[in-house]
Amino acid sequence: MFNRILIANRGEIALRVMRACRELGIQTVAVYSEADRNSPHVHFADETVLLGGASPRESYLNVDRLVAAATQARADAIHPGYGFLSENASFAAAVDSAGLTFIGPSAESIRAMGDKAQSKIAMKKAGVPTVPGFEGLESEKDFRRAAKEIGYPVLIKASAGGGGKGMRVVHEDSQLSEAIESARREALNSFGDEGLLIEKYLADAHHIEFQVFGDRHGNLVHLFERECSVQRRHQKIIEETPSALLTPEIREEMGQAAVAAARAVDYYNAGTIEFIFDPKTRQYYFLEMNTRLQVEHPVTEAVTGIDLVQWQIRIAAGEKFPFSQKDIHQHGHAIECRVYAEDPANGFMPSTGVLLQFGEPKGPGIRVDSGFVTGSEVTHFYDPLLAKLIVHAGDRTAAMQRMQMALREFVVHGVVTNIDFMQAVLRHDDFAKGNVSTRWVEENFKEWQTPQPSTESLIAAALADVAFPGSKAQPAVSNETDPFNPWKQMNNYRN
Repeated sequence: MFNRILIANRGEIALRVMRACRELGIQTVAVYSEADRNSPHVHFADETVLLGGASPRESYLNVDRLVAAATQARADAIHPGYGFLSENASFAAAVDSAGLTFIGPSAESIRAMGDKAQSKIAMKKAGVPTVPGFEGLESEKDFRRAAKEIGYPVLIKASAGGGGKGMRVVHEDSQLSEAIESARREALNSFGDEGLLIEKYLADAHHIEFQVFGDRHGNLVHLFERECSVQRRHQKIIEETPSALLTPEIREEMGQAAVAAARAVDYYNAGTIEFIFDPKTRQYYFLEMNTRLQVEHPVTEAVTGIDLVQWQIRIAAGEKFPFSQKDIHQHGHAIECRVYAEDPANGFMPSTGVLLQFGEPKGPGIRVDSGFVTGSEVTHFYDPLLAKLIVHAGDRTAAMQRMQMALREFVVHGVVTNIDFMQAVLRHDDFAKGNVSTRWVEENFKEWQTPQPSTESLIAAALADVAFPGSKAQPAVSNETDPFNPWKQMNNYRN
């Protein structure tokens, strides 16, 4: 087992990994930027290393500084968390070259699944269903011919990256030229790669993903699905498991397809196979693979009882994963809500400020993964995720009720949050019935407005000027040119 692990990340995921390390008796090294000097993850670690300035490119995206920090701190391994460099094959290779262990898949597996076009080709060879479409197209004429064959509407999508960047829905032939040009421009600016592919656009599809896990001894299993269809700007807000949509037969079939997809690229450690599911035809299609730990991994932990982060570490150290497929079962129902510093009534624009009050809910079946405390500052440099609120109960109805209660008890003053919005989502009849597609939020909450603040909230806001001068919540405005900066209308974090 490792003696010391550096966590190449920040916030709640850094703390999550550190807690897993502590249970395994492993020392931890936190890295931080100038903006994160007082972050909880810095104080929680056994040792700390300053990376550089607040910009991600000066800190959490700087491969050389991260590897040097691990060497300086005498770490044995690096855990990348999610986001930042977690799916960067060059980073994984650099860690290996430095004589350290990358806690994740091989650089080759990351590279194989990092390009959407190439991964689709690999999945077709492995017999995994893929969305009807074409890869490797160059000219507008080729795209036009492909769109005609597929049938409108179609989706133009960047081959690299994610998070909605370089993605355009095209409903008719006259829109195609502009969609290709703008998607290429955005993809090049965000990922340094203007490659595109074209697919059939499934308007009312569900986003269902399967957690896979493998070791370096050939064992590979899935840990069932997560329903992730409640999204805004192509990014998830609420996730749950099991999916209310899947029958046992379809669940089994999709699970086998997920394992086949991972095996096609010799995958080990934690990963996620994402599918698009068409409720009308009951067909599913491979979307992409996330070659890292997912933000929403706690719901899988809740229903399976398996600590995914601990097993990431143990597998990286050479242990065998002790569970076969028949050993893994779902127990009860789990839901995760992502609490963001953002304003749903204003296009989900991020909000900055000092947290005057940050009170997490507590009780049976409630878990909060957060990287903030009262007095922490939400800046414009990083993703505005404040916390992940997870509940577990005996069935879906009980889990929904528990989540509603937990959201009511979650107190955040100092920034605008999406807590009221998520309560509205959970109260909606469509959500109760499981009838939510990836477009459901934008179609049903266009006119949604934040409820009038309570007297308690108004008093807290007034006190904020006294306790923390100049800390009023406000939409973030940044001239940051970094394409990885999340404080833009369409951020680039792959969650």
